[in-house]
Amino acid sequence: MSSRLIATYQVCCDAGAIEARARAIAVEQSVEMPVAAIDDEYVRSKIIGRVESLRDLHHGRFEVRISLATESVGCDPGQLINMLFGNSSLHEDITLHDIETPDDLAGVFGGPRHGMDELRRRVGAQRRALTCSALKPQGLPAEKLAELAGIFGQGGIDYIKDDHGLANQAYAPFTARVAAITHALRHSGCGARYVPSLSGDLESMRRQIAVAVDAGIDTVMVAPMIMGLSNFHRLVRDHPAIAFVAHPALGGLRISPVALLGKLFRLLGADAVIFPNHGGRFGYSADTCRRLAQALRENRQSLKPSVPTPAGGMSRERVPEMLDFYGADSMLLIGGALLETRERLVEATSAFVAEVQRHDYG
Repeated sequence: MSSRLIATYQVCCDAGAIEARARAIAVEQSVEMPVAAIDDEYVRSKIIGRVESLRDLHHGRFEVRISLATESVGCDPGQLINMLFGNSSLHEDITLHDIETPDDLAGVFGGPRHGMDELRRRVGAQRRALTCSALKPQGLPAEKLAELAGIFGQGGIDYIKDDHGLANQAYAPFTARVAAITHALRHSGCGARYVPSLSGDLESMRRQIAVAVDAGIDTVMVAPMIMGLSNFHRLVRDHPAIAFVAHPALGGLRISPVALLGKLFRLLGADAVIFPNHGGRFGYSADTCRRLAQALRENRQSLKPSVPTPAGGMSRERVPEMLDFYGADSMLLIGGALLETRERLVEATSAFVAEVQRHDYG
C-alpha cells in the first residue's frame, strides 16, 4: 500500500500557535520523535505525517487535516485506531472528527460480510424498515428472558437482542440463555431472530459463537470498543456466516460518532450499528444522527451498507417521525418503552411492528 490515510482533528488552540500545533500532531501520530533526529529518507518522505490543510472554525477551534502512511497501519485494526488517535487522545483539546480511508485500506478490512440486504432477507422484510427490541433488565434468569423473547416474537419483532449488559453472569449464563431463548422462539412459531451478546476474552467469544451456531443462530451482538477493534475484526473474518450487530458502548472517547460508529465500525465489518437517536436519553443531535446514518449507508469503496439502528429511549409514538427521518433502510430499536407496558407487552409490540409495516416500500 502506498496511499495515505486522512485524519481530521478539531483542535482548541490560539490562532498564532495552530500551525506549530498541527505539525506536532502530525509528528506525534506518525514517528513520535524529533524530525531533526531522523536521517532515513524513506521515513522522512513516506512515514512522517503531513499537515494537508488548516481551517479556522472560529472561537478558538480549528480543523486540522493530516495524512498518514497506510503502511504504518500494518493491516491491523488496533494499529489503525492507534495511528489515528493513539497519543493525541491524551490531549484533552483534540478530537478525532473524521477519517478518510483509501481504497486499498478499505479492501484490506473489507467492511460488512452481509449488510442491509441480508439482514432484511433473513426476516423477509423486503423494503420496509426492520424492527428490534432488547431483553432486559439484568438480573433476570434465563427462563424469564426467554418468556420476554417469546412475547416479543408473538408481537412480530424481527430481531430480539440481548441487552448489552447481559454477559455470562451466574443468574443467566450465556449457554443457558441461548438454549432457553431459542427454544421459546422455536416453539412460538414466530420468525424472530435472537441476537445474543458476546462477552469475555477472544477465546470465550469464539466458544460463545460455537454455542450460538449449534443453536441455529446466525446474528450476534458485540461492543467493538470494549472487546477491542482487532478482536472484533478477527471474529468477523473468522465467521463469515455470522452477521454482527455493533453496540456503541464506550464510544464517547472524543472521537466523533460519524468517524467511529459510522465509518470505522462499518469498515471493520459491522452489519448493523446501534447508536443513540436524537431526542432520546443521550445527547446526539439530529445532524449527527443524519450524518451517521449516511456514513453507514452511502456507496463507498465497494463496502456493503450497514444498517443504521437508532435507539436509546425511543417510544412507539416516535416511530412515524423516525421512519420519516431514517427511511426504510434502517432498523428501529425500542426496548424499555415496550417493556414498561408489562401485561400489554404483546399488544404494544404488535402496534410497534404494525406501524413499521405500514411503511413498507416494497
